[in-house]
Amino acid sequence: ATRDKRFYESFVNGAVLATTALTAEVTKLVENSYRDVNIAFANELSMLAHRLDIDVWEVIQLANRHPRVNILSPGPGVGGHCISVDPWFLVHADPQGTPLIRTAREVNDSKPHHVVRRVAKISQRFNKPCIGCLGLTYKADVDDLRESPALDIVRELISENIGEVVACDPHVSTERFTDFPLHPLEEVLERADILVLLTDHRAFWDVPRRVLEEKIVVDTRGTWRQNRQV
Repeated sequence: ATRDKRFYESFVNGAVLATTALTAEVTKLVENSYRDVNIAFANELSMLAHRLDIDVWEVIQLANRHPRVNILSPGPGVGGHCISVDPWFLVHADPQGTPLIRTAREVNDSKPHHVVRRVAKISQRFNKPCIGCLGLTYKADVDDLRESPALDIVRELISENIGEVVACDPHVSTERFTDFPLHPLEEVLERADILVLLTDHRAFWDVPRRVLEEKIVVDTRGTWRQNRQV
């Protein structure tokens, strides 16, 4: 361990802490599982707020005024190759002893379907709704689609034939992505009756208020609300 520590110190600027291989691996899994559990609380809160017909973002903002409360922001689910995967290693290591970690994973995995059900209910107001989906990647301003809840939502909307789905993601190459057609942002904004923000890319931050006022908006990230556009 001492020799390994010296090796890493030769090129790592931060602190290098020596421990066993198992402890190091579990520590990394714990970091991501901790984040997953906290995100699950926020996501579950957002689903509760929707059923109670209250603004989850206002609830979180007010609750976070307490000096010992720091609720994270909810979203459409949890994606990426770390946070959405690593907790399962801990669950597998001790299935009976990790009910909280398992439940958090189940909550976050259920969030995309909750978003789809919400959009489906709104779609009933229209004869032939056009659903505009903004963002496919699992987080903002990257091209990474791994385990993306946004992509799962769009696929489910299409498979359930809820309406015409037009999707846009400026970070996803239309040449490499062939699951379904991608459209320019301007076209999606023009055609959509329902606008669903799934990934908070910077390109979506400044959609004009007048455009949003003409749509039914499902802002899964709270981006437009925080920018006071809706």
